[in-house]
Amino acid sequence: MEKQTGLLLSHLLLKNSVFEVTLNCSHLVWKDLATKKKQTSNSIHHTFKDGSFKCIPVSEIIAVQETEVDAGSKDDGKWQKMSLKANESYPFGFTVSYVERASRHCWRCADVTFHCPNGTLCLQWVQTIQERLALLTNRPKSLLVYINPYGGKRQGKRIYEKRVAPLFSRASISTHVIVTEYANHARDHLRTTADLDKYDGVVCVGGDGMFSEIVHGLMARTQMEFGVDPNFPNAKLMPCQLRIGVIPAGSTDCICYATMGTNDPVTSSLHIIIGDSQPMDICTVHHNNTFLRYSVSLLGYGFYGDVLTDSERKRWMGPARYDISGFKTFLTHHHYEGTVSFLPATNILGTPRDKTRCTAGCYICQHNSQIHSVKKLENKEDEDISDSGEWKVIRGKFLAINAANMSCACPRSPKGLSPAAHLADGTADLILVRKCSRFNFLRHLLRHANKDDQFDLTFVEVHRVKQFRFTPRHCEGDSELNLTESGKRLFSHICKDHPACGCSPAYSNWNCDGEILPHAAIDVRVHCQLIKLFARGIEEQPIFESFHTSAV
Repeated sequence: MEKQTGLLLSHLLLKNSVFEVTLNCSHLVWKDLATKKKQTSNSIHHTFKDGSFKCIPVSEIIAVQETEVDAGSKDDGKWQKMSLKANESYPFGFTVSYVERASRHCWRCADVTFHCPNGTLCLQWVQTIQERLALLTNRPKSLLVYINPYGGKRQGKRIYEKRVAPLFSRASISTHVIVTEYANHARDHLRTTADLDKYDGVVCVGGDGMFSEIVHGLMARTQMEFGVDPNFPNAKLMPCQLRIGVIPAGSTDCICYATMGTNDPVTSSLHIIIGDSQPMDICTVHHNNTFLRYSVSLLGYGFYGDVLTDSERKRWMGPARYDISGFKTFLTHHHYEGTVSFLPATNILGTPRDKTRCTAGCYICQHNSQIHSVKKLENKEDEDISDSGEWKVIRGKFLAINAANMSCACPRSPKGLSPAAHLADGTADLILVRKCSRFNFLRHLLRHANKDDQFDLTFVEVHRVKQFRFTPRHCEGDSELNLTESGKRLFSHICKDHPACGCSPAYSNWNCDGEILPHAAIDVRVHCQLIKLFARGIEEQPIFESFHTSAV
């Protein structure tokens, strides 16, 4: 065994073969001595499927612990007998748990056990690896966990206990778990009660609605602490310091799918454990200088608003209600008149149609966020955004108006509503679907699930924006607040429910991340990187990654 500054090297036993095992400040490497002489100079760059050579980053080691080796245990199979015989010269062992990449962006927790000739060497390896892990200050040590037991298929509690909690325990992460008892329980607890100084992050076990609860609670708490009034549309909001982890247990889980490429609970858990960090934009939604909600993924008016409104009446059906409501809404084929005005995002990289996906280390997000930071330094952030560019106005009849903060991908729509939308560039993609035939609208919907350009249709247009406003036709020239609730119902009843009318209803509802907004006339503004997730973005590297010679 050799030990130098930042280096530990030994010949250890692994699966009846002697391996040269090396640990430096960035990687743990093991290679079979029997095959080492046969390797070419270039083969050192690869991790082999047969396990004869492997190189993993220290940052992706989950834990290390000594392994009990009981040479006197009863042998039940041929392999165990061979192993014990080979271990007579290597009676001590330690196990390293690390991240291993599987198919379709999934991560798994893999274990490798090395056997040592003496206890001193074994203890030295364990202590040295633990010292390396202790230097990774981005890793959480204590987490506040909220579990929604009712979301999706009501599997949140079981998913956490069976698949997530054991991984947190192995990584020595302490948790305080709260099972929510009613809607907005987590939001209210975060906003007023929780002692957040004790935690390194907040984890939600549930769907996108649960994630939205966490965001609203943390954002409300943060703005309150800094004295920011969210009712002022142009207020400079303060970013949340605590990172948010998402364990998917909902119906669509598009937050996980858009930030990790999968809605797998184990993958999400491992991203939390190793302390990944992915910034995200947030939209504020106002009506007449009154704050309504934050939006983190999708704002949808028309089709998606009607689907949500109808599905809320069918909650007893579970996730199947979205399919039934979607089909019903498609058949009704309502369109809505109004005015969309927006402030285009200028002097930035990327367009909604450039097919550049937001991936881990996205250079577009980095570049555009730097531009945003420069504006902050120039004290332009407090200026009225309506004076900082030329607004564009579009009037017409629309089947759908959608604003995507992210791709909004999910298992049923792998590309999402806007495949090239970015997580942290300070913009949203505004998608306008004008009135068209039912057949053409179906073509548009089908393109969410295939490889065709979903914006390459004459009745669809998309704009990358920093802010937008929508005013329904019945609100133009007057404030929507001047209509009482009874007046709204009467106004809607005249067009919506009259059997001989044959026209579309006066207005739809806005679907804000799965919640219905109380007003149709809204003002939306994008805020750059207000929150951070325990994620790193979607990786594009192959499963068996390549490493430079410097890794070993």
